[in-house]
Amino acid sequence: MTRQRRSTGAVAIATAGAVAVAAYATVAILQILLWNPLAAAPGLSLTEIHDEMAAAGERVFAPGVIGFLLVGPLLAVFLLIAARRPDTTRSATAIGYLGVLAGGAVAYFLASFGPGMALADTFLISGADAAPAGWILLGVSAASVIALVAVVVSVALHGRARPGTALST
Repeated sequence: MTRQRRSTGAVAIATAGAVAVAAYATVAILQILLWNPLAAAPGLSLTEIHDEMAAAGERVFAPGVIGFLLVGPLLAVFLLIAARRPDTTRSATAIGYLGVLAGGAVAYFLASFGPGMALADTFLISGADAAPAGWILLGVSAASVIALVAVVVSVALHGRARPGTALST
């Protein structure tokens, strides 16, 4: 297999991975800042929810949530650039993106903890997700962990490392 063909495959995987990571981050941001508050306080508009939270001395720092969750897409761009190297393999690229998606669960939990507690304290509810998108994100991360393990095991059993590459095909 030529280096050009391997690099093209890695770029295709990286493009799909970057789209997946961007979609994950977008859904996480919408879940934390829009869908979950609306589900946690049914019948209230987002403005009314924020007004109630302010009256209770609570608030959500949206730029912090967005900034924290943009780390994944920034890593995805880095991996996309790295995938253009001629010695980059498809498996190494897949492992990188699956790792970012798997880590999305931790990022989602950390980014949503403060806003969830602010909702819980304001409306005297649990801090758990009230909207289903959070569970979907966790499912994507869990599936990514399983796929990551499968790729690593496959490379370990069948791959042949070549000089200058971390992982083959």
